[in-house]
Amino acid sequence: MDTQKYKVMMVDDELPALTNMQYALADHTDWMLVASCHSTAQASLILQNEAIDLVLLDIEMPTQSGLDFARELIQYPQPPLIVFITAYNKHAVSAFEIFALDYLLKPFDDERFAAMLVRAKLALQTKQQLAQSAVMQDYFLEKDAEKSGAATPSLSHVAVRSVGKIERIDIHEIIWLSAAANYVELHLVDRVILHRTTISSMEQRLPKAQFLRLHRTALVRTDAIRTLEISHDGAYAVLLSNGDTVRVSDSHIKKVKQILAR
Repeated sequence: MDTQKYKVMMVDDELPALTNMQYALADHTDWMLVASCHSTAQASLILQNEAIDLVLLDIEMPTQSGLDFARELIQYPQPPLIVFITAYNKHAVSAFEIFALDYLLKPFDDERFAAMLVRAKLALQTKQQLAQSAVMQDYFLEKDAEKSGAATPSLSHVAVRSVGKIERIDIHEIIWLSAAANYVELHLVDRVILHRTTISSMEQRLPKAQFLRLHRTALVRTDAIRTLEISHDGAYAVLLSNGDTVRVSDSHIKKVKQILAR
């Protein structure tokens, strides 16, 4: 039987919001409230001496926003898990982009709060804090590049997000990618993972020398191409190292032949 108590910190500049969270948390005996803070400065002081498992963090605060405070939290050697809390819909998508495990939109009810704790507990049990921090670091790097006008850095890995889990996939593990509506299927050696992004976005972020667009719905790792085949009806396709066959559009056949001739 799991008797571990997980430590929680709440950070919100509005007293009613802190009070509501305290009442909601009181029904969950496996969670222990360590601090209820009205500012990120107060939270920082406590975090210097107290290890926290979960931070419930408001986004809109007067002195320092929750997103800016999150930048600091993810630098900790043992960062806490972060759940963003906001009353503003405009932040919901942004928060979800950098924290796929969960976020709370005010006003939330006890059922929604409880569901968040279930996801957070699963994430803590599977030690997702470092994975979450890595995802957030990637997000901030990309946003900083956009603001400065600098080139967005190429991906070295992909953070695949699902309920209660963030999985870090190294680029060298990906054999090829295929478009699936608003998702991309990442084809690895022994499995296929669904990732919420577009194939055009992935093409822009993947190392150019390592991946080739074969047609509008497929990107292939160049060193995974084994042979170029032609069917009885004249259509071309490549056979990949994992055994998959991917169609090649006429405009990309020359590039494939050049790769195979190296």
